[in-house]
Amino acid sequence: MLKEVCVENFTSLPKALAAGARRIELNDNLAAGGTTVSKGVLAESTRYIHEHDASVVAMIRPRGGNFVYNDLELKIMEADIFEAQAQGVDAVTFGALTTDGWLDEDAMENLIAASAGMDVVMHMAFDEIRADRQQEAIDWLAEHDVARILTHGGPLSEPITETLPHLLTLVKQAEGKLTILPGGGITADNVDMVARELGVAEAHGTKIINF
Repeated sequence: MLKEVCVENFTSLPKALAAGARRIELNDNLAAGGTTVSKGVLAESTRYIHEHDASVVAMIRPRGGNFVYNDLELKIMEADIFEAQAQGVDAVTFGALTTDGWLDEDAMENLIAASAGMDVVMHMAFDEIRADRQQEAIDWLAEHDVARILTHGGPLSEPITETLPHLLTLVKQAEGKLTILPGGGITADNVDMVARELGVAEAHGTKIINF
């Protein structure tokens, strides 16, 4: 079972790794859902994580709020992806949507192209895509070599126990194409149950390991 721990800056990173975390998603400003860390945090955290035989996923998000980005914000995201690449980051997480709630295909194609050499993870922005179009989104993302989709299976206001049925649907729809990475409300207490119900080998959360 691979438990991806979501941490803020360097603060709790040593404790998370000491407690057995093998993959870290590195964020700033978790109160806003996570944004991109500074260059210094990225460099030192990546070095530390790799020294402790774990992998690092960098959040690429220039601000809190929605996932509809203007051209300047997309340039910022692209620059942050290049910096992550330069620092040896293993994967990057991002998501760009249109005002009508579909993937911003042009933006996503450009950001994916900039991420060459790293795994790409579709941000939980995926959950804002209408349920009846999520299969189509899975197929588009898989065709564009996205490795994982981070998803709660519904609004974060709903507990993970209520979104499990839809998450299971997504797991089946994505089978053989990419990995569904469940997150949002997954803790050390319920992660085994979630993994068993969904038949997954990976999960994500800020409290997925006790440290």
